[in-house]
This record gives sequence, structure tokens and C-alpha cells, in this order.
Amino acid sequence: MTTEALIRVSGLKKHFGGGKIKALDGVDAEIRRGEVVVVIGPSGSGKSTFLRCLNLLELPTEGTVAFEGVDITDRSVNINLFRRKIGMVFQHFNLFPHKTVLENITLAPRKLKRLGAAEAEGKAMELLAKVGLPDRASAYPSQLSGGQKQRVAIVRALCMEPDVMLFDEPTSALDPEMVGEVLDVMKDLARSGMTMVVVTHEMRFAREVGDRVIFMDCGRIIEENTPSEIFDNPQSDRLRQFLAKVL
Repeated sequence: MTTEALIRVSGLKKHFGGGKIKALDGVDAEIRRGEVVVVIGPSGSGKSTFLRCLNLLELPTEGTVAFEGVDITDRSVNINLFRRKIGMVFQHFNLFPHKTVLENITLAPRKLKRLGAAEAEGKAMELLAKVGLPDRASAYPSQLSGGQKQRVAIVRALCMEPDVMLFDEPTSALDPEMVGEVLDVMKDLARSGMTMVVVTHEMRFAREVGDRVIFMDCGRIIEENTPSEIFDNPQSDRLRQFLAKVL
């Protein structure tokens, strides 16, 4: 991990309902290259909105998001070029049901990066092997378990060779026995040096894998620190209340 800021967020606000709902209410944050940042907090605290603003799936009401030194909230910027560098894994997989696993994974590299079929498929098979699914390349999403679908979704994002991976509660839609297999893949990814921002309710993952933990509530960052400080020495009453309920 370096001290270089890959993503810098300044004064980020996101309001809904004509300003009545302040999903984000002035967020400043940095994500450093090679860092694993885990975002925790109660439902409705703004975690997922914050994550989705990092690649402008949600357009901020105010504030800026700089990626590799470029303000991607500037309307003159082609956000689609930057999204190729930002991998995103959603809660509900978002796989194309009519395409095989291999077709799902190779679609973006072939269309956006202009990779040939052989090169794209070779890379896809290499990544599928890393997540224990090389034998499922010709299967369709309906033939996969939830954990397998999420591992395929991770491979699909990795196939674009992103500079950062964003995970939006990647295990919350899974049966409990499938959570571990997805978290294991994410742990391996973290060990490889991938920059990651993970919104999750998995406190054990946050403690074991995170370099830094951000605690959000009411659209603000209430506290951020190392996992040991967050979990063993919380500074705010609100964080202490939250941890008392989830640990």
C-alpha cells in the first residue's frame, strides 16, 4: 500500500426528494492505492450511496470525486472511460441470464477493450480457476448457486483489470453457508494488493481484512480508523451503540 490517493472525495452530498432526504451530508474521504477500506454502519446510513457515487452510478448533489487526480464529476469528463478502471460488484450479481458464465465474463473486455475472443476467454478461464469455478464456464446463471454467481460477478469485474474494486454488500443476498466462499475470494484479492472499498455487514471481514474502517451514520462519516481501534477502542457513543448491537 502507498500513500497515494487513488480516490479523493470532497464535500460529497446526495439529496433525494427535493432535498428532504440527505443520503450523504458532507463526506470527505480518501482511498489510497493498495488499501482495503471497509465501510460499516446501520441500514440507511449512506454507505451504498457513498459507494455508488465513487463511479457516478449516483450523481452527487454537491461535492467532487477525484479519481487518479481527475475530477470525474466534471461534466466534460467521459465517465465511461473511468468506469473501465473501477470494478463494481453488486448485492444481486446482475448477470445476464441468457448468457453462459464465460459469455458474461468476456462481454465487456471484448466490446470495451477490443480483446480478441481467444485472449478474453483465456483470461476469463484463468480467473475462474482462481475462484474455483473453471468447470462452470459453460453453465448459465440459473444453474449456479448464489455463492457461485457472486464469484462469477467478481471475475467479470476483474476481467477488465480495474485499478479499484467496489463491493456493495456482496454477501447480503447469500445463504449463510455461501458467504464464506465469497469472502475467501475477496480475502485473496486483498492479499494480492488490489485497492478495495467494501460496504458490508460482515464485521469479522472488516476486522481481519480491512486496512481502515469507516463508520457512517445519517449520511456522514462518524469515525474512521484501523480495525483494531474501531472495534476495540471506539471513540463515539454512536459507534459504541452500533457495535453493541452487531457484535
